[in-house]
Amino acid sequence: MTITEGYMPYLGYQTYYRIVGDTNPQKAPLILLHGGPGSTHNYFELFDELAKADQRQIIMYDQLGCGLSATESRPDLWTSKTWIEELIALKDFLNIDECHILGQSWGGMMLIEYLCDYNPTGIKSAILSSTLPSSELWGQEQHRMIKFMSAEHQAAIAEAEATNNFTSEAYLAANEEFMLRHAAPHWGPDAPEPLRRKKVSGTEAYNTAWGPNEFHPNGNLHNWEYRDKLHTIAVPTLVTSGSNDLSTPLIAKTMADDIPNAKWELFAHSRHMPFAEETEKYIAILTDWLNTVETN
Repeated sequence: MTITEGYMPYLGYQTYYRIVGDTNPQKAPLILLHGGPGSTHNYFELFDELAKADQRQIIMYDQLGCGLSATESRPDLWTSKTWIEELIALKDFLNIDECHILGQSWGGMMLIEYLCDYNPTGIKSAILSSTLPSSELWGQEQHRMIKFMSAEHQAAIAEAEATNNFTSEAYLAANEEFMLRHAAPHWGPDAPEPLRRKKVSGTEAYNTAWGPNEFHPNGNLHNWEYRDKLHTIAVPTLVTSGSNDLSTPLIAKTMADDIPNAKWELFAHSRHMPFAEETEKYIAILTDWLNTVETN
C-alpha cells in the first residue's frame, strides 16, 4: 500500500499531509479533519486498513499550529477561517475535485462551517464524528455530565471556573477524571502505535480558539453556533458518536434530526473516539456508508 507524505506551503508555513493508497477513479478519496484545535492526525492512521481493504485513497494532515505543521507563537492565526481556508488550499494543492470528508470533534465543527458557509462543490458525503453544532450546547452538556462526578471534583471545577484559574492540583485531577470518562483512556503499551506516539500538540491553538478545557469554551469559538444552519447541509451525512462521548447523544441527535439527509450511528462501548475503541465496527460502518453513497 502506497503512503505518500509531503508539505504544502500555507501562510508562510508548511502544512504536513499524509496520503494512504492510490487514486481510484471509481471511488472518491476520503479527507480526514482531526480534532482539537491542535490534536494532530496521528489517531487517523487507524484508518489505513480502510484504504487497503476498500481500495480508497485516504488523506490526512496536521492542521497549522500542531504536529508536523507546528509553528512559533501565532495566536492571531488560530481561527476557523485559517483552518477552513487551509482545507480549501490542500484540496486545490492535491487537485481534489470530488471527495468525502470526515471531521472528528473540532474537525467536525470545521466541516459544518465549511458546508454551511462556503458552498463547496464535489463533496460526496460528510461524516460528523463525535462533534457538535453549537458551543453553547456543548458547554451545557459537559456541565450536565460534571454533575455525575464526586462532590470534590465538582467543587474543584466550579472553583476553577469562578476564579479563571485552571492550574490547581484539585482542578487538574478533576479534569483528568472527566476526560478519562468521556474522551479516551490512557493508552497503554498494547494500544496501536499511533495512539501512543508522542506528538506536538497545538496547545496555543486550543487555548486561543476553544479555551482551557472541554467544558469552559471561552476562546474565539465560544459563540460558535450552527444549529440554525444545519438544515442547509445538502450532502448525505453520517453522524457517529459514542454512548459515553463528550458529544453526548443529545448533541448527536440534534445534528441527525436537523440535517435533512442524515443517519446516526451510536457506538455503545465508546467515548470520544469510537474509531479507536471500536475500530473494526467503525471501519465496517464507514466503508459501507461510503460505498452506499456512491452507488445511490
